[in-house]
Amino acid sequence: MGFTSVFILPVLVVLVAGMYYLYNEIVKFMSKSVVRNKVVVITDAVSGLGKECSRVFHMGGARLILCGKSWEKLEALYDALNSVADPSVTFTPKLVLLDLSDINGIPEVTREILECYGCVDVLISNASMKVKAPVQTLSLEMDKKIMDTNYFGPITLTKGLLPSMTSRRTGHLVLVNSIQGKLAMPFRTAYAASKHAAQAFFDCLRAEVEEYGISVSTISPTFIRSYHLQPEQANWEKNIWKFFFRKLSHGVHPVEVADEILRTVSRKKKEVLMANPVPRAALYIRSFFPGLFFAVVAAGVKDVTLVEEEKQ
Repeated sequence: MGFTSVFILPVLVVLVAGMYYLYNEIVKFMSKSVVRNKVVVITDAVSGLGKECSRVFHMGGARLILCGKSWEKLEALYDALNSVADPSVTFTPKLVLLDLSDINGIPEVTREILECYGCVDVLISNASMKVKAPVQTLSLEMDKKIMDTNYFGPITLTKGLLPSMTSRRTGHLVLVNSIQGKLAMPFRTAYAASKHAAQAFFDCLRAEVEEYGISVSTISPTFIRSYHLQPEQANWEKNIWKFFFRKLSHGVHPVEVADEILRTVSRKKKEVLMANPVPRAALYIRSFFPGLFFAVVAAGVKDVTLVEEEKQ
């Protein structure tokens, strides 16, 4: 390699990196301009992802309606948003108490949401409940609670807001789901079932409401990690399932997901999968080589049993 090539290569790398950075900044600016003045509802706004979505859309000039189960946490989020925002380009958020597991109370909350601005442009269904346990130890009551929070609650709220969107012939429904809506994992039967159900509902809904100009998007991360938890070192261990889906995936940070939700609303993407190559490959293996996939899953479950027996 000659002197010229050695000199040009770093310059090209810097130029490409600069163009990529500039492109992302332009996209981010355009995404924010799209949501300006839009009425955006965020459920479970007090969660890690909910807070980041609130921040991103608030800074973008959206008219926020923040929903959550704790009034104290909603007020704390309200204060945090107002303390860092420019009041000349942002709107004061409105707060609404909402417990998605309380199905009977959702119609009244829906009316309260619509009374805030008279309409809703974007609904971000973010609330989620998780549990990890062997199927035989999980009570039917817990199954129902998870289904209420992850499936029946979001679809009840969606159905309540849908007539307003169809009459205006505009709107965007965003479901923050999980890769487990497409790829089930052992010991998460109720959670995976609820996510599969939600995925199917929104996939069907997308086709039904297209004629009304309503967009439907699903965003499926591997898992959303905590602000304070760093990814563990990726070491081979006996539980191959855990290695594939926990050690290598590392999850995504709430900031990443919130930024992707903003881009999804701006570009009206239909489906987004936020996962690294390992879980992506697992999805393809599940589709085209199911025998191999289920063998790996079964091996992982056996390894878990062996590890537990060894510790006793």
